[in-house]
Amino acid sequence: MTLIWRHLLRPLCLVTSAPRILEMHPFLSQHAWDRGDLHREGCERSCPERMIPNSNVGTSRTSVTKLSLHTKPRMPPCDFMPERYQSLGYNRVLEIHKEHLSPVVTAYFQKPLLLHQGHMEWLFDAEGSRYLDFFSGIVTVSVGHCHPKVNAVAQKQLGRLWHTSTVFFHPPMHEYAEKLAALLPEPLKVIFLVNSGSEANELAMLMARAHSNNIDIISFRGAYHGCSPYTLGLTNVGTYKMELPGGTGCQPTMCPDVFRGPWGGSHCRDSPVQTIRKCSCAPDCCQAKDQYIEQFKDTLSTSVAKSIAGFFAEPIQGVNGVVQYPKGFLKEAFELVRARGGVCIADEVQTGFGRLGSHFWGFQTHDVLPDIVTMAKGIGNGFPMAAVITTPEIAKSLAKCLQHFNTFGGNPMACAIGSAVLEVIKEENLQENSQEVGTYMLLKFAKLRDEFEIVGDVRGKGLMIGIEMVQDKISCRPLPREEVNQIHEDCKHMGLLVGRGSIFSQTFRIAPSMCITKPEVDFAVEVFRSALTQHMERRAK
Repeated sequence: MTLIWRHLLRPLCLVTSAPRILEMHPFLSQHAWDRGDLHREGCERSCPERMIPNSNVGTSRTSVTKLSLHTKPRMPPCDFMPERYQSLGYNRVLEIHKEHLSPVVTAYFQKPLLLHQGHMEWLFDAEGSRYLDFFSGIVTVSVGHCHPKVNAVAQKQLGRLWHTSTVFFHPPMHEYAEKLAALLPEPLKVIFLVNSGSEANELAMLMARAHSNNIDIISFRGAYHGCSPYTLGLTNVGTYKMELPGGTGCQPTMCPDVFRGPWGGSHCRDSPVQTIRKCSCAPDCCQAKDQYIEQFKDTLSTSVAKSIAGFFAEPIQGVNGVVQYPKGFLKEAFELVRARGGVCIADEVQTGFGRLGSHFWGFQTHDVLPDIVTMAKGIGNGFPMAAVITTPEIAKSLAKCLQHFNTFGGNPMACAIGSAVLEVIKEENLQENSQEVGTYMLLKFAKLRDEFEIVGDVRGKGLMIGIEMVQDKISCRPLPREEVNQIHEDCKHMGLLVGRGSIFSQTFRIAPSMCITKPEVDFAVEVFRSALTQHMERRAK
């Protein structure tokens, strides 16, 4: 869907794209910025080039390119001109990062991008190169980078009141609470506002234990629920496990993965695209679900106490590579948990706010009603904000044992921005766009799976998609990390940014802002096809 306001700026003229060079190159000179080359670089070309400054202002420019047998996909036009970059040089950024920031390596790419500005689904780096952002800040920028309405609301609130803490009332908090509560079914009506997904999940853990008077909490293998001391117990991805004790009272259970797990096939998940593995399930009876439920029962019988505190589940696993469960699994698992005295928690940090298209909340796609819902990321379009929503009964159980307080949770800035995000989702029909464009994209990527032996699975719902890379479709062994890295680099070189996931980082995660359009999807699919073709040619050599 293309919005009226996005046509207010006249598009810049387009030129024929040239292949992007693959070697490293220095920053463009101040002279290049002054000529306006970088503005054109950002909004004209599909594959940014290295520009050699020319002393004759306004005369022809010279591009240095690497010859290629492949035609690079042409990037769709952009109606936005980035500002001139005037901050730290790239080498100085690297020096500061090495000396003062965390030594944990989290940045993508051999040469990490130094981003400068964003506009809706587009990002611009310090060299003026433009990228189509198909990961949206790790599934966070829900309505678009620097969305005009959200920006305007934030600027207005910034000039009125930044912070008070909850010892005083302020209208933005109450206005937001009413809007958010209206989007959830009864009896989920009590809201605790916090600042991050990890913080929300820690609070939900505390609520579950306070209400049940039990300790044990179950979560899936491959689950990611945060990286704070307590949520690390719920997170079951090896990268985030420590040799030190932490997160006590948390027990993992088998993830009902119909692609990588022992059961599941071509009728099992709620997606326009199914696995290539066949199964004998009927549309209304999933045998894989029954097998995985037996494993869940085994966990209840052997790994936890007779009474438990709760069960955490992402409606679709994000960090683990957009893993979907068999239809009907969560509904039966919730019943088993409640029979043991536990509460059921839906982690909507990545799946909420219309991203899945068919429903506003991921738990609704499973036909379940959680006792607690946690949310973050897309709630504030990138502004630090999160929430826990529960029933009055569970909220009272927490209040009896803890005077919960949060200095920054529910601050005026966050609540004003949160309200604006909800309004944009409704006014611009972004949930409907997620459904239409997301389904279109899933079916397009499924054709790549049929075309390339190394694409093992394409899965997802709405604008949350996983593309799992394998050595071959028979063994389904993960494609080695260094090969996936090269495909990832090639996509970046052609102007497409995507995420990574799964235990061995073999899955590409696709989660653009919900304002994405079909022409942009077409470009992304062609970039993937080009990157995969280049990889297969490297393999053949």
